[in-house]
Amino acid sequence: MTNPTPSLYAARLPIFPRRVSGYFRRLKWALMFVMLGIYYVTPWLRWNRGPDMPDQAVLIDMANRRFYFFMIEIWPHEFYFVAGMLVMAGLALFLFTAALGRVWCGYACPQTVWTDLFILVERWIEGDRNARVRLHQAPWDAHKWRLRITKWLAWLVIGLLTGGAWVFYFTDAPGLLADLATFSAPPVAWITIAILTATTFVFGGFMREQVCIYMCPWPRIQAAMMDEDTLTVAYRDWRGEPRGKGLRRRAAAAGADVTVRAAGPQIGKRSPVIPMPGRPSGLTAPAPSQVKGDCIDCNACVNVCPMGIDIRDGQQMACITCALCIDACDEVMQKTGQPRGLIDYIALSDAPKEAAGEPPRSVWRHVLRVRNLVYAVLWTGIGLALVFALFLRPMVEMTVAPVRNPTHVTLADGTIRNAYEVRVRNKRGEDRTFDLSLDQDGLRITVEGSAGDRIAVPADAQAQVRVYVDAPAGSAFATNARGDLRLWVTDPATGERAVVDTNFTGEDWK
Repeated sequence: MTNPTPSLYAARLPIFPRRVSGYFRRLKWALMFVMLGIYYVTPWLRWNRGPDMPDQAVLIDMANRRFYFFMIEIWPHEFYFVAGMLVMAGLALFLFTAALGRVWCGYACPQTVWTDLFILVERWIEGDRNARVRLHQAPWDAHKWRLRITKWLAWLVIGLLTGGAWVFYFTDAPGLLADLATFSAPPVAWITIAILTATTFVFGGFMREQVCIYMCPWPRIQAAMMDEDTLTVAYRDWRGEPRGKGLRRRAAAAGADVTVRAAGPQIGKRSPVIPMPGRPSGLTAPAPSQVKGDCIDCNACVNVCPMGIDIRDGQQMACITCALCIDACDEVMQKTGQPRGLIDYIALSDAPKEAAGEPPRSVWRHVLRVRNLVYAVLWTGIGLALVFALFLRPMVEMTVAPVRNPTHVTLADGTIRNAYEVRVRNKRGEDRTFDLSLDQDGLRITVEGSAGDRIAVPADAQAQVRVYVDAPAGSAFATNARGDLRLWVTDPATGERAVVDTNFTGEDWK
């Protein structure tokens, strides 16, 4: 009998993270509420841009092809601003990863933020880890159905609010809310809300760590951004091993004396660990010949991990460096009278020094390295360039396209006429009338449909008109095959001008 082909599919094992308190947990709570607050509140912020202009502070106006961000307005032809911001986001990701590992994944990634929120709701309804494990193993009775349905409904409400907040970024939020309430909103709004509600519900409630492990490409490329000087969450195995229940002892080298650590806190200088603001650094461990295995194998670091991994097994692709294992281990170390920092932000290059009892290098020496400084300089340079380009860009712009069918027309009196398609952009929030003019003497310019050489452009819009340029019979422009031509558009109210160089085709053109 042949053995059956093994399955390549591994069923998901549910993870029930335990509640933990500490410096990093408080930091994650603060960042989560700030980022969720920004996401949900931003569409409702108002900004006065004048009459006939949207008063939403942040608006992606797809219909009119505009992006509004408080006092900044981005036009379609200014997409380089968006491209520059995307490049800055990529460089920032490289910088933070090279300096502090996957801090984006652990603290600011939307998947992490919403998963934290879903776990918080789950804990409120079903209880902490032990209660959720018991509920998971319990049969499907009325009690289990009631808790699960309550939790799923709460998740659906969060997903609905998430999808609803997203569509508010693309149109006037109060107006769309009224349309949604009266069921008169366009179908695209309902479809978008439905898709985002479903994805938020599934990703945050059921897939969680699987999104990070199987769907996100970043864990697979992070190794290229990190090196041995990167500060990342790691386990000090030279201090924790061998691990076991109760007090364990080990010798630093063969034949070394073994001593027993007394219960209670030790007195001594601060331990050589990476200091974090607001966190005590703890106390030092004894000399290497007296170090015992501080890890009591309580699995607290595993129980709080949202990815369900054991940080003591070394660096792993699934680790998002959320640092909750640090808080859990520090709590246990405090209760057992051991110095904190068994699990901490550590650079691998410091491991041999710490194992030998030497202090590690400072945080700034790890952060302020050539590689990170190059990222920072590039990021700053692109940011400054975008700021200069933003504040130096003109408020009036013009494009000119010669009409080539026909290239020119000869009027009854011998005048040579060229036609041009002219677009004038008015970036101000009020209607303007612009004057067209030429540098060359002897030429006459007229605007189709206008009595003269003026173009009226509405506020924050562009106008396209056909412009005629006439060269008198016998003039240089009329007799030559081609001549250089320069058109100006001027705002009489402010004196702002834009210029475009083009050419004039004469009667000798073949």
